[in-house]
Amino acid sequence: MTTLALVLTATGAACALFAAAYAVSRRVDNYGFVDVVWSYAFAALAVFYALAGQGWPVRRALMAAMVAIWSLRLGTHLAVRVAAHHPVEDSRYVQLRRDWAGVFHAKMFGFFQLQAVSVIGLGVAFLFIAQNPGAALHPLEFAGAALWLVAISGEALADAQLAAFKRNPASKGRVCDVGLWRYSRHPNYFFEWLIWVAYFVFALASPWGWLAIVGPAGILFLLLRVTGIPMAEQQSLRSKGDAYRRYQQTTSAFVPWFPQP
Repeated sequence: MTTLALVLTATGAACALFAAAYAVSRRVDNYGFVDVVWSYAFAALAVFYALAGQGWPVRRALMAAMVAIWSLRLGTHLAVRVAAHHPVEDSRYVQLRRDWAGVFHAKMFGFFQLQAVSVIGLGVAFLFIAQNPGAALHPLEFAGAALWLVAISGEALADAQLAAFKRNPASKGRVCDVGLWRYSRHPNYFFEWLIWVAYFVFALASPWGWLAIVGPAGILFLLLRVTGIPMAEQQSLRSKGDAYRRYQQTTSAFVPWFPQP
């Protein structure tokens, strides 16, 4: 299948998937499930590119495995969290209900379709990798795979440390500042971004792979300026107050670093 045909087919399928996800979310009246669908969609996209691409089969299989492991881990983590709080909706979507009052359903449908487009755009690395015919792995691909392993291990560890902290009754009302959270207020976001850097490094060995910079650049923008750190910090300030303000003063926001005295 040609590159254009791959992109058009994937885009159509993604739009249909998110239209169905919108219908289900509207029926259960909880739009937080879009985060789960968004995460799982990358596994579907990578597997599709791996099966339909014309590149070296070993490279296609390695790429699909890397993306699927990350996608399924993150999607399942989010699914458990959303299901545990249902019918209470994530505060981001509660705010959108207020902001879009009167035209909420139309705008939310458009929001779901925007998520579909973002999956295709951010996933360009997978496309170029799947179309690379080179019959051997490049040093950049080994470097990308090694970085991916470090990043996904860090993200999983950060999520596990936060979950353990929340399960402890003694943590009620406190700020999580143990493990990786001692060195970054959002280590899970940092390692999530690093995963996308790993996909970019891997893609650099493929023709046009440099265009995959859109992945880490787009994710970094979202994490730093849109739905990541800003919203998480606002929620933490509302729930933890001065304790979180002190944490902000001593701990790096994103890149893990030694805490300030």
